[in-house]
Amino acid sequence: MNLNKTIAKLGSWIVTVTVFLFALFLIINYPMGYYFVCLILPIGFIMMTAGLHNECENDRKVAANTGLILAAIYGTFIMLVYFAQLTTVNNEQLTEQAAKLLEFGKFGLIFNYDLLGYGMMALSTFFTGLSMKPKTKTDKWLRALLMIHGVFYFSCTFMPITGMFVRMTSGSNGIGGRLALVVWCVYFLPVGILSFLHFRNE
Repeated sequence: MNLNKTIAKLGSWIVTVTVFLFALFLIINYPMGYYFVCLILPIGFIMMTAGLHNECENDRKVAANTGLILAAIYGTFIMLVYFAQLTTVNNEQLTEQAAKLLEFGKFGLIFNYDLLGYGMMALSTFFTGLSMKPKTKTDKWLRALLMIHGVFYFSCTFMPITGMFVRMTSGSNGIGGRLALVVWCVYFLPVGILSFLHFRNE
């Protein structure tokens, strides 16, 4: 058994399942559900990215290394955000000021850290895609989706600075923000599936 391929394939499976569940919980508006799956998603993403990094040829190692490091930064931010929601926010009586900072639904500091984390994920996918040399049609699609996903870096980084995302999410019980995240799930789900197929075929 090739352990490298097995771990990478498992990571791709985790990404696929957690993104699907994330979309489902967003649609039914069950925050504790998507908080939990978002705690697991980074683990799968890092495993998947490490698998693609491991395959990279020497002339693209810098891109692959950058992608893997950014994946780790993404994982750190996102796991801190959602672990805080599942523990401190869920289990403790917060002051009004603490709630503004820590509650995800208040669209404050912790919400902005979440967007910054997903901005790092977008950069990670861009550099990981850049490191690939696709040989099959499946891999060409995977590379394209990874690199195009890098565009999300700009919205994740600059929309919080301008306050645009808060205005979009604060109205109608946050349905605008949830809809945007469901659209992201629809985009990213094929990344997990194509990555799984890539590692299985390899």
